[in-house]
Amino acid sequence: MDLSTVRITEIFYSLQGESTTVGLPTVFVRLTGCPLRCQYCDTEYAFYGGERQKISDVVTSVASHKPREVCVTGGEPLAQKACIPLLAALCDEGYRVSLETSGALSVEHVDPRVVKVLDLKTPGSGEVEKNLYGNMKHLNIRDQVKFVICDRQDYEWARMKIDELKLTERVGDILFSPSTGQLDAAELADWILEDHLPVRFQLQLHKLLWNDEPGH
Repeated sequence: MDLSTVRITEIFYSLQGESTTVGLPTVFVRLTGCPLRCQYCDTEYAFYGGERQKISDVVTSVASHKPREVCVTGGEPLAQKACIPLLAALCDEGYRVSLETSGALSVEHVDPRVVKVLDLKTPGSGEVEKNLYGNMKHLNIRDQVKFVICDRQDYEWARMKIDELKLTERVGDILFSPSTGQLDAAELADWILEDHLPVRFQLQLHKLLWNDEPGH
């Protein structure tokens, strides 16, 4: 298995649209492929195709944007084994590196310098059975767990998981996002306030600014 190359859908420079670094200029490295099929997915164009590139060339491309923040995303980036050495190579360059992952694949071997943003799949996603809960032991206070909430059932499920998995003790931030077009953002905000949940409400900035166009 060649761990010196990765299949890339796109590399682009934009503002981080979510997580605790929202709004910061960031280089995104979007890897091709994903074993999940969430019903609300907004990056289906990353499922197939892409271009195989050497990790060294990816690092050079990232450097051309002179970033501080780099986000490796997908698709599901960990579906490619070479994602692990890619993350390490980016950390070696001194960038602040984050990984956006579904949590369906193990994060055990992710470089400890990487901030893991792990998306636990809710029932409304259609992929709840793919959650790999063994990943919880590999998270730390620098990491984040995200829930995309489709409806009230998802919200109650996420509340239960926060307690069951002791997420407030494991990670630095718990993120709640409304599924675009399925749940009114203000309604989710009201639920969070009513229940005094220790979570960070977020909207996807890139959707507000660029209507989720590829490359933004």
